[in-house]
Amino acid sequence: MQVTKIKPQTGWLSINWKEMSQFRELLFILIWRDILTRYKQTVLGIAWAVLQPVFLMLIFTMIFGRLAKLGSEGFPYAVYVYAGLLPWTFFSNAVTQSGQSLVINKHLFTKTYFPRLFIPMSSVGVGLVDLSISCVVYACILFYYNIMPSYHIIYLPILIGLTVIAALGFGFTLSALTVTYRDIRFVVPFMIQIMMYLSPVVYPVTMIPEKYQLYLAVNPMTGIIHAYRSAILGTPFNPEMFAVSVSATFILFIFGLFYFRKTERRFADIA
Repeated sequence: MQVTKIKPQTGWLSINWKEMSQFRELLFILIWRDILTRYKQTVLGIAWAVLQPVFLMLIFTMIFGRLAKLGSEGFPYAVYVYAGLLPWTFFSNAVTQSGQSLVINKHLFTKTYFPRLFIPMSSVGVGLVDLSISCVVYACILFYYNIMPSYHIIYLPILIGLTVIAALGFGFTLSALTVTYRDIRFVVPFMIQIMMYLSPVVYPVTMIPEKYQLYLAVNPMTGIIHAYRSAILGTPFNPEMFAVSVSATFILFIFGLFYFRKTERRFADIA
């Protein structure tokens, strides 16, 4: 008679990568479900993915471009700020949705087994659809202003990957915290708002004194947003700042994985 022994996964992060590979189709199903749920019974449907960054671009252009007259490194402010809104809008939405994903989907993981990491990952995956649409809109904006992207745009897929990793790092941590401490979901929007002004979304990094730039780069989105502008518009690139932000991104990602896996065994009991 064959006996199957079920043992906890060993290792520092105790992640069963083989199991996650076997369940990969479920991840795509969860992403597709979230896409359908997000735009079901909406007035404008998927157009919301276009309107959010476009409206932010118009508001920021009026307030920071024309009234405050912030610098834009020689580019029209609308073009400059949208290059920062591309990663930021994806990141903020992905973190907000993934941070609440476990609480919203508790009916799933309390009744059946599958890799729990897929729940926050699916929320981040939905954001990639919106990001793709925003990139098409930005291409139209560049065409309107007759601006040719820099040849460094070939690095954009790498930067998108780093943005995904940063969002997952925050998403894993916040989703696990929200299951245990329900008031965390009220902190997340406030944290996102603060992070936006600590990231060079509406202003160039050169406005910050050079001695403080590396401290600001501890925020992963600082170097990532700066790199987006360098890749798309050809603005000067700061490798030291980028290295600090990338290091912070991977540290946060590993910590998020570790904390999620350490607390996962309690999810079904306290959700």
